[in-house]
Amino acid sequence: MPELSGQQTVQAADHVLHDVGTAWMIHEDTGRRGVEYGYDKPRTFYFAGRGGVLGDVDPGVVIAAFGWWDPGLVRLMWDRGLAFATPRESARRYAEACAAWAEDHLTGFEHTDRLSELAERVVDAADESCLSLFAGWRAEPRADGGVGRLLQLVHVMREWRGSVHLVATTAVGLGPLEAILANEGESQARFLGWRAELPNCDHLKDRHVQAQEITDRLLAAEYERALSPTERAEFADLVHKLGTNVLHP
Repeated sequence: MPELSGQQTVQAADHVLHDVGTAWMIHEDTGRRGVEYGYDKPRTFYFAGRGGVLGDVDPGVVIAAFGWWDPGLVRLMWDRGLAFATPRESARRYAEACAAWAEDHLTGFEHTDRLSELAERVVDAADESCLSLFAGWRAEPRADGGVGRLLQLVHVMREWRGSVHLVATTAVGLGPLEAILANEGESQARFLGWRAELPNCDHLKDRHVQAQEITDRLLAAEYERALSPTERAEFADLVHKLGTNVLHP
């Protein structure tokens, strides 16, 4: 049977996990559910729901956990979200929206139970030190089974990589805005709420490459611990199949 190292698993699976996780968060159905829950805008639901696992905290805590978003936008959306529900209630609703999106869009995926089993082993084995959003989402109750549980696990894995990468960009000396501009560029910075004049960060691209390498190395070690070489290959293959189902239906 095929085998993969931890590093090969990261390279094969993590980009797909990120994109699948993004797909449900930015989908119009998720925004519509937020409005149905009473939030004034889909983005309010996003910030209150995704950050709600942190609890009733000062906006500065959410800013720190979200990492690359413009601090002023995070503060505005967090304070606005508190007008509609408590943080923990918002997180519960966000988890429900995740599971509901899966029921609407992933029914019929043939490998749900096995991929959930492998993903859960990775999620439960991962070290949570300094990874507040990952730790918060890992601690949340999961759907009883099926595609709802699977997509929740994908969401947790997306938060895992994002939190580790935030640690890595900080470790190489990149501030939030610098990290964005050295990697994805001006359009992503604007999407994340940065409105002031943007500096040229081309000279920092090497640092971002270093941060990516650190991130991959830390995640690879966790895959090595949680899964055997054949299981890692199976996991990557099933993630690819999930990506095809969600991103290229």
